[in-house]
Amino acid sequence: MFRFFPTNYVWDLSVNLSIEMGARMGEIQEMCGPLAEAAKAKDAEGTAAFRQTWVTMADKLVSLAQEDLEKGRKISAGDKMVRAGNYMLTAERLLAHGSEGRVALYEKFYDTFYKGLELIHSKAEHVQIPYGDSYLTGIFYPAENVDGPQPVLVQLNGLDSTKEMKFLVGLPRWLAQRGVASLVVDQPGTGDALRLRNLTARYDSEHWASKIVDYLETRADVDPSRIGCEGVSLGGYYCPRAVAFEPRFAMGVIWGANHDWRDVQKRRKEAEGDFPVPHYWSHVRWVFGAETDDEFMEKAEKMHLHGVLDRIKVPFLVTHGKHDSQIPLKWAHATYDQLVNSPKRELKIFDERTGGVQHSSFDNSANAGAYIVDWVAETLGGHTD
Repeated sequence: MFRFFPTNYVWDLSVNLSIEMGARMGEIQEMCGPLAEAAKAKDAEGTAAFRQTWVTMADKLVSLAQEDLEKGRKISAGDKMVRAGNYMLTAERLLAHGSEGRVALYEKFYDTFYKGLELIHSKAEHVQIPYGDSYLTGIFYPAENVDGPQPVLVQLNGLDSTKEMKFLVGLPRWLAQRGVASLVVDQPGTGDALRLRNLTARYDSEHWASKIVDYLETRADVDPSRIGCEGVSLGGYYCPRAVAFEPRFAMGVIWGANHDWRDVQKRRKEAEGDFPVPHYWSHVRWVFGAETDDEFMEKAEKMHLHGVLDRIKVPFLVTHGKHDSQIPLKWAHATYDQLVNSPKRELKIFDERTGGVQHSSFDNSANAGAYIVDWVAETLGGHTD
């Protein structure tokens, strides 16, 4: 794990995530260099300083992109705008719910990021998935060199990630090279579902996961018999739960085993383990639509996989970082041990040799991600050559 702020795990987590999403080290230095003292401040004061330097860099990149556009250099402009979106989203993610200008910053990020994708001629398709009287959004990324309907991996966020973060880390591109399409989704409680439509999280992930499968079955370019599901971080709970209760999923994989999230919350109340974001308790209340900590803890009480996983009768890969400081390694073993009816179950612990030892391999996603996409391709009928 790259440690720019040795006293502030949450900030270093954000910096590492941004690097995995394509940040440039010179720009990281320029943004983080002035923040040494702010990293030691209280959440509100510190995150305000973080926001200022990261948004300033993003604005500079957008300005440079405009100069590129004036010269007709669309691809260069798009690259800068996508990276600016990375920095805006990194800053927005650290702000407390209700912070002045947070929604405006998120909307600015959205416009900048998708304009950047358009300019670089990305194959990414921004889609809407019907969900009750509202909708979920996703990024569909097609497989390369596949004739006919494609296998697809649905990819779910964790507690505080977004579909754009997951897209930039690279799984969709790596899968596409292996003949597998991707649908990265902002499920309820994450991304624009939470920020723009107030769709809060729920424990029964099959409720919204089934709507995602319904949508994919309407696409002529998708093979409905080869739809897999992946979840990162808290997605390590959502994904197994969805696969257990939605039989149309052909396989599952988790990048970080969140087997008993209710226990994690109890330990966090006792100051055990690292928090993923500042303002943690207000953040989880927002995500789950809870007015009080007690109401949130009542909702969290249902967030475990005990008595669920024996329903899974499809291949399943469990991965975990050896030194995950958010979710204890024991929960990866618990998930694997309870997958008693999976015809092809595997437990992969990423260690010092492989890299990716931290939570969901945010310290080094390349090797861990390659292992995951190879396994997915082999399981869904893609290729690894």
